[in-house]
Amino acid sequence: MTVILHIDASARTTRSLSRDLSTSLVALLRERFSGAVILRRDLASDPPPFVTETWIKAAFTKTEARTTADRAALAWSDAAIAELERADIIVLGTPMYNYGLPAALKAWVDQVVRVDRTFSFDLARGDWPLAPILGGKALALLTASGEFGFAPGSIRETWNHLDTHLRALSSYLGVAQFHHIGIEYQEFGDARHARSVAEAKAALPELADRLASGPETSS
Repeated sequence: MTVILHIDASARTTRSLSRDLSTSLVALLRERFSGAVILRRDLASDPPPFVTETWIKAAFTKTEARTTADRAALAWSDAAIAELERADIIVLGTPMYNYGLPAALKAWVDQVVRVDRTFSFDLARGDWPLAPILGGKALALLTASGEFGFAPGSIRETWNHLDTHLRALSSYLGVAQFHHIGIEYQEFGDARHARSVAEAKAALPELADRLASGPETSS
């Protein structure tokens, strides 16, 4: 049975382009995966707590030595990681805020990328001591940005700290396939924006087919 983790990070609960894309893709995946289990994580309605000194101490304490306070500090993280562990496909809808991740999404990343849960740490590996623990997942990243030109070779390539950030840490989420569809020009609201919206929506059925077809290389 396929498990789909559906995450939205937009602060907007209405009029959100990224939510519209993620909801549409999940609907298409329901059609392709009969009986799929959908796990829902809305980072606007249930914002992740920020990492604190208490959280760090708890995360780096061995499980058997954790106190009640340690376990309480890690409770949100444990629940979010359990969802991630179950997921075969992650559908993540997010806007670009100030050229990067919304704070709630960054907080989710910090809660789930955790030592001895999603990565191991061993200095014997030399300059690359971190290694992923999870694997085999597909991530469909659906984004919306007010400006444009964030793709490699485009005019704002070096300003893009959204999908590039998620690609950099995707292995610690267990991601083997990374797919990205994005809407641009939102703040311009002109024909270019309308075309970008139409192209993004038109690309969703093909992406659903690719996710349903099984393992492949990232795009």
